[in-house]
Amino acid sequence: MPTLICPLCRTPLTLENKSQRCANGHSFDIAKEGYVNLLLVQQKKSKEPGDNPEMVKARREFLQAGYYQPLCNAASQLITPLNAKSLLDIGCGEGYYTQAFSHIVADIIGLDIAKPAIQLAAKKHPNMTWLVASSALLPVADHSIDVATSLFSPIPVAEMARVIKPVGHVLVIRAADTHLWTVREALFGEVRAHHPDKFLEELSPHFTLQQQQDLRFDLQLPQQALKQLLAMTPYVWKAHPERRLALENHSDFNTTAAFSLMLLRKH
Repeated sequence: MPTLICPLCRTPLTLENKSQRCANGHSFDIAKEGYVNLLLVQQKKSKEPGDNPEMVKARREFLQAGYYQPLCNAASQLITPLNAKSLLDIGCGEGYYTQAFSHIVADIIGLDIAKPAIQLAAKKHPNMTWLVASSALLPVADHSIDVATSLFSPIPVAEMARVIKPVGHVLVIRAADTHLWTVREALFGEVRAHHPDKFLEELSPHFTLQQQQDLRFDLQLPQQALKQLLAMTPYVWKAHPERRLALENHSDFNTTAAFSLMLLRKH
């Protein structure tokens, strides 16, 4: 199991009496749900950072219904040949993809800044390590992780390079050019294509692209699923409320999901 480190003094944490403790006396209790909160007050930009309970619930219900199962399968297929022993899922949310990766990799850490998401993940999937923590300063020891994943989450490049082993990998998944085009068109009128490749330049100082694939599939969404999708995406917060309401009034709605999957190796 990769070693966790203290977010205060960066020394190793060890499990003692349902707490993670370091040699300098800092202690972090394991919550009743099974997760550990390693997010320091000074790392918070708000009282409750990250996704709120409404967003977490909407995403869990949408994903559990299987709408993004093709993406989950494609991500798992990229990770399987790596024969990784450890994986860190950065911005794991409520753990839908993290759980899928646990069938491939023995030691899994799911990390997110949103406590409601980690609480949900830890309750549903108790056999993994779940952390409320900042991706900007990962509480994981140097060179201890085989694979780090970022699915629509932050990409802390320097921190990823620090925690990943010399021959380790990163899997980054982002929305591709036409992702949810008709949804965005309904919300904004004018739509711009996503550019997932811009993240490759960001990663290039430490990682080399090994594989990139686009995945597209149609979505036929009944009204409830459409509302869940809107609640879990960042688009709605920028849209005019009247446009969102008009979109939510559709009894069913067709759109296309489009993703770019990028597997990189540390160099």
